[in-house]
Amino acid sequence: MFNEIDIMDDKMREECGVFGIYAPGSNVAQLTYYGLYALQHRGQESAGIAVSNGKIIRGEKGMGLVSEVFHDTSKFDRLQGQAAVGHVRYSTSGSSLLVNAQPLLVRSRNGFLAIVHNGNLVNGRELRLELEDEGSIFQATTDSEVVAHLIARSGEKDVVDALKKSLPRLRGAYSLILMTPEKLVGLRDPHGIRPLSLGKTANGYVLASETCAFDTVGAEFVRDIEPGEMVVIDKDGVHAQRYTENKIHSLCAFEFIYFARPDSNLHGRNVHMVRKRLGRRLAEEHPVEADIVTGVPDSSLSAASGVAEQMGLPYELGFVKNRYIGRTFIQPSQEIRDLGVRLKLNPVRQIVEGKRVVMVDDSIVRGTTSTRIIEMLRNAGAKEVHVRISSPPVTSSCFYGIDTSTSGELIGAQMNVDEIAKYIGADSLGFLSEEGMLESMNLPVEGFCTACFSGRYPIEVACKKSGKLLEYEEDDGGCGGCGVHI
Repeated sequence: MFNEIDIMDDKMREECGVFGIYAPGSNVAQLTYYGLYALQHRGQESAGIAVSNGKIIRGEKGMGLVSEVFHDTSKFDRLQGQAAVGHVRYSTSGSSLLVNAQPLLVRSRNGFLAIVHNGNLVNGRELRLELEDEGSIFQATTDSEVVAHLIARSGEKDVVDALKKSLPRLRGAYSLILMTPEKLVGLRDPHGIRPLSLGKTANGYVLASETCAFDTVGAEFVRDIEPGEMVVIDKDGVHAQRYTENKIHSLCAFEFIYFARPDSNLHGRNVHMVRKRLGRRLAEEHPVEADIVTGVPDSSLSAASGVAEQMGLPYELGFVKNRYIGRTFIQPSQEIRDLGVRLKLNPVRQIVEGKRVVMVDDSIVRGTTSTRIIEMLRNAGAKEVHVRISSPPVTSSCFYGIDTSTSGELIGAQMNVDEIAKYIGADSLGFLSEEGMLESMNLPVEGFCTACFSGRYPIEVACKKSGKLLEYEEDDGGCGGCGVHI
C-alpha cells in the first residue's frame, strides 16, 4: 500500500501567508497569484484567491501548491476586479481539507466579505462553542470562521465598526486581511506575533506577510503594520487607526531564524543579514576544530556562511537539494524508510569525504531528520560531524499558529545537549544561547516572542489538562511540560 509521508518532518511549520491588493486598473488576480508564489514557503497545503469587482466577490481555491491550484489560467477570466486577497496555508488549526482552504468567503446581511488569516486564536475553541450555543452554524474547522461569525453578529453594518467591536474578544496571534466589495482592511494582533507589511504599487496598495512579495509584484515597501493597528484601503487611499490601546511588540523569533525568506525585511532588518549574525555569534559561543562548514538547505545557508566566516573555514556546498519535490511524496516500499530525506537532500561526497564537517541547521525539533542527515554525511565519508544550531533548544510548544509537537515529543524538553548529541549521532553539538540570538537580531529584547525556547508566553494560554495558565511572567516553563495542547 502506498503511503504519503512528510519529507522534512522535523521542522516547525508556519501556518500560512496572506496577500492583499487594492489597485483599480490592474490585473489584481494575477498580481495576487505572483504574490502567493513569493509566499509559497509559508504554506504548501492549499492556495486561494478572491477578487472584488466593487459589487460582488468571487473566489477560487484548492488543495496543493499555487501553481497546481491555478494551473488552469482560465480561472483568472472570472477573477476580474479592483481588489483581491490571497492565501497559502499549512494547517495547524483545522484539518487539511478543502473546506478549510482560504480565502474564506462570507455573505451575510452586511454583504460580501473575504477573509485571509495567519496565526492562531488561543480562545478560538471557546468562542466557537459560545457562538454555536447562540445558533451559529460552522462549515469549516478553522479559527478564521470564528472571526467571520463575530463580524456578522456584531450588529454593525460597516466592516471597520464590526471589527472594532469584535477584535477585543480575540486572544492569540492574527494577521488578518479582509475584503469587502469596496475596501481592503489589514490588521495585526496587539502583540504583533505574525508579520504584515504595507506596500505601494503604481495604481494602489499591497498588504503581505513578507516584503519579498512586494519585490515580486513590483511594489515599493512603505512600512510594517504596527501591533494593534488597522489599515483601511479604498478609493480615497490608506487610512490607519488603532483598534486597541495595547501595543506590545512580540514578533515570533522564528520569523528571522527560519520562516521568512532571506530576501525579506522584518522591522527594517534584512533576514539574510540577521541569519549571518546568528551564525557568527554561534561560532563564537561554540568554536570547534574542523575543515569545512556546510548548511542544511535552504534556511540554514545564511547562518552557515556566518559560522564559516567567524571560524575562518571554507563554506562548502555539502548538500544538494532537489527543488522539484513538494512537501509530500509517495513512498513505494517500506524497505526504503529514509527515502524522504535522500530524495530531498543528497550529500556531495567529493566535498565531505575525509573532512571534519561543521553542519549548521536552524533548529532541532524532534531530532529525527537531524539523525538521518548526519548518517548521510557519515555514509558519504565525513570523518567527523559537528552540529551547530542557530537557535536555542526548542523546549515548549507554540500555541500561536506554529505546528510544533507537544513538549513530550520535543527533544529539547526531554534531553540535555550531550544527550541530544548522542541521540542524533553528532561528534559535538552546540545551540545558540537565547541572549546571543536576541543580541544578533539587534532589536529590543522585549520585541520578540521566544515562548518555544523559554516557556514564557506573551499571551496567556490555559493548559487543557491542568487548567493552569501559561503566562509570560512565569519562569517555570509553563505548566511543567505535561505535553498536552490547549
